[in-house]
Amino acid sequence: MRYTQTTLKKLEAVFDELDYVIRYEKGNFQSGYCLVENRRIAVINKFFDTEARINTLLEILSTQEFDLSVLSEKSRENVQKWSEQQQD
Repeated sequence: MRYTQTTLKKLEAVFDELDYVIRYEKGNFQSGYCLVENRRIAVINKFFDTEARINTLLEILSTQEFDLSVLSEKSRENVQKWSEQQQD
C-alpha cells in the first residue's frame, strides 16, 4: 500500500459514504483515535503524519461492521483490496 494523500482521501471518502465524520484534533488518545459510535464520529490525533492517519483509519474500518452494498463500486473495491492487504 502506498501511504499518500490520495490514499488518505480515498479512505476519507469511504468513511463519508458510511456516514462517519472524521475530525483531526489534538487530544490525549491512548490509541491515537477516539470513536463516538452513537454519533458516528472518528476523532484522530491531528499530529499524525499521513501514514499514521491511514493506518489509524484502516484499523477503525476493520473494527466496524457495515454493509458493503452502501458503498460505491470504487470504494467497495478499495475496501476489499485494503482488507486483503491487512490479512497478509
